[in-house]
Amino acid sequence: MAEVDIPHPRDSRGLMGHEAAEAAFEASRGAGRLHHAWLLTGPEGVGKASFAYRAARRLLGAAADPSDGQLGSDPSHPVTRQVAARSHPDLMVLERLGEDGKARRLIPVDEARQLPEFFAKSPASAPYRVAIVDAADDLNINAANALLKTLEEPPSRGVLLLVSHAPGRLLATIRSRCRRLAFAPLGEPRVAEFVRARTGVDVEQSLRLARMSGGAPGRALTLSQTQALAMDDAARDLLGDLPRIDEAAALSLADRFRGTEGAAQFALLFDRLSARVHDLARTRAVDGSGVLDRWAQAWETLQRLPREVEGLNLDRADAFFTALAELRAAARD
Repeated sequence: MAEVDIPHPRDSRGLMGHEAAEAAFEASRGAGRLHHAWLLTGPEGVGKASFAYRAARRLLGAAADPSDGQLGSDPSHPVTRQVAARSHPDLMVLERLGEDGKARRLIPVDEARQLPEFFAKSPASAPYRVAIVDAADDLNINAANALLKTLEEPPSRGVLLLVSHAPGRLLATIRSRCRRLAFAPLGEPRVAEFVRARTGVDVEQSLRLARMSGGAPGRALTLSQTQALAMDDAARDLLGDLPRIDEAAALSLADRFRGTEGAAQFALLFDRLSARVHDLARTRAVDGSGVLDRWAQAWETLQRLPREVEGLNLDRADAFFTALAELRAAARD
């Protein structure tokens, strides 16, 4: 599979399949009724952050590029170049990615507390001051309260663009103060075509990646650069053999979870096991076969263990064998 350089949303051009969201934002801006806070919701990798940067560039005064959709910006315009260089004085970005290029566990509260001061100032060189929070889900309670303070006292020439993959987990007071734009998943054939054009994978692999991504092209492209297909194959084989467990194969998998790189493969395997167990339970519910309570319990275990492993620094191999025991018990019922 070809290596692909996946650009940061600030550097990406084009936005596939969200013309309605762009039209709604542009209509509000053009009518002079621009809301001070926008909550961009939808699956991770569907295009919300790319939209936020597209909107930010236009709010900051970048010249339009009609060939790149309603919120497209001229790539040679000084504002576009400043945003790409992270040097625009009227743009503030809160994200997990640190200046060293490494992802942090959460957005630091100290950074969120800079929002009120940022918006207290008048724009230095643009029509607006703009802040992008990617993602609002990565704010802890203290950081969320710092954001809420800005939402409660909206700046006259300021716009907040909040990316959220799980808006139901946000404070209700944050949600109520934002205008929501929903970004729906795209059709699997369209996402598969997107992945094929950029990676050269075959039709069958691209369709699997599109299905695994939940219709989110960015996530499908990211999955194509990981061991996602191999972990999906492993999940299929594990579930297909139940209640028997191939001990050698299980031990080989557990060995892949060691070290920093093993964390990603561990998360991928649990993601694929969860998805396949969910589909299996749904099929059995329709045809009335099997005892669903144990499968529901196994699915909950698959959802819970990765969070506990990350939060409590538990052993990944132990968590994996705990999950296997749950799956074997479900298959025996």
